[in-house]
Amino acid sequence: MLESDRMFRKVLVANRGEIAVRIIRALREMGIASVAVFSDADRAALHVRMADEAERIGPAPSSESYLSSGRVLDAARKYGADAIHPGYGFLSEDAEFAEECQRAGIKFIGPSAASIRALGSKIDGRRIAMEVGAPIVPGTNTPAESYQHARAIANEIGYPVLLKAVAGGGGKGMRRVNSEAELESAIRDARSEAERAFRSGEVYVEKVVENPRHIEIQLLGDEHGHMIHLGERECSLQRRHQKVVEECPSPLVAAYPEMRAAIGEAAIKIARAAAYYNAGTAEFLVDSNRNFYFLEMNTRLQVEHPVTELATSLDLVHWQIRIAAGEHLTVRQEDVALRGSAIECRLYAEDPDEYFFPSPGVIASLAEPSGPGVRLDSGVYEGCEVTIDYDPLLAKLSVWAGDRDAAIARMLRALSEYRVGGIRNNISFFREILDDAEFRAGRLHTGFIANFMERRGTRRDSAELDIIVALAAAEQHRKLKLVEKTGLGAQMSPWLLEGRSKNLL
Repeated sequence: MLESDRMFRKVLVANRGEIAVRIIRALREMGIASVAVFSDADRAALHVRMADEAERIGPAPSSESYLSSGRVLDAARKYGADAIHPGYGFLSEDAEFAEECQRAGIKFIGPSAASIRALGSKIDGRRIAMEVGAPIVPGTNTPAESYQHARAIANEIGYPVLLKAVAGGGGKGMRRVNSEAELESAIRDARSEAERAFRSGEVYVEKVVENPRHIEIQLLGDEHGHMIHLGERECSLQRRHQKVVEECPSPLVAAYPEMRAAIGEAAIKIARAAAYYNAGTAEFLVDSNRNFYFLEMNTRLQVEHPVTELATSLDLVHWQIRIAAGEHLTVRQEDVALRGSAIECRLYAEDPDEYFFPSPGVIASLAEPSGPGVRLDSGVYEGCEVTIDYDPLLAKLSVWAGDRDAAIARMLRALSEYRVGGIRNNISFFREILDDAEFRAGRLHTGFIANFMERRGTRRDSAELDIIVALAAAEQHRKLKLVEKTGLGAQMSPWLLEGRSKNLL
């Protein structure tokens, strides 16, 4: 099956947590040696335990470890890795890192640096979409140069509008603006947050699509010009603009085959225009009339890739590695079929009753679900510590069944068997979501969770949220002062850098 004369001997995994574990397992299945990298906070992490070799690359702050391209490349050279898999986050969409790998003679398992640059900017992605005739949300195709520039654009397309970071995603650097009176302060806040998160404070203006569905198309292409799409994922259930429940196929798109064909064709055109290869995802908004609009391209593997793998029986990580090794993608578009229904829930160390506020600590006990049609991508184990240094994602629970109703029932069963002791988590929250009549009916949109929380009766007023954030910030400040006295060194928790009440909703 593998073209062994081209295949890598050893791959360094430049990531952590569940995705590093996922990649290391794929490498083992393919007979390829693995190298893990870790920070001081991750010395005892599961991905370190699983890899064939491991190298410390710095202290806990990601800027001094996982985001340090020099340290990652030094580790790759030290252990003789001939390729690096970046996973997602960290260096995965860093065009300069991809170029550094090329100069070092180490293969970057992902798209070319040129493609990452072309599609990494949301502004440039919008331009490419327009050039190939793909629909985009009304808005500007240049960054907002000033308050006056943004005001002119907003007045032209009409309020409400979104301010969005040119360089990033995940809701960082994003602000909804309902009127001109809110615009100036929103620009200031959006730019400041974008600068912290992406080292670029550029933002642009886009029209709000009210209560859209968030649909994404999985793409896969080789370096020889062959590109296909693997259908869609429904990613509408989000909190603070972060996806938490995903499905493949979408209950909406599955009912309209012509829509799947059209949105898939648009995604392929955009990717081809950027000379794209390897795995990637085109994201779209879909309005209440089933009109779709291109949002952005994620030039990497997605967190929610397991649901596509379950529905298509294709291993995306295997294909990423094979494509990077120069192999031809042998899957044709007509070979792709979405069978049954797959659902994924992202397990976080957070408290849904406190607006998903993080809950670090030690996992005192752990009981994980299993059985037919159940898949668990986990980065933790009983006794390990969940720190404040990184994203609080613990694991992804995915299920597959013959149809959506059966998949919901299987997920509810699996969630009922899942036990994580010692830290707060969102397992019981998912059980409520999946048992909700609106979810079961497939009436999904990006405001679903906010509406669900209102129906659930757990919405707090803004004054109470401000108190929660202030108390958390005070506790973090106390810890930092203690660290300064002891000389241990620390950084402000990235969880609390987002800790404004408006971002906790």
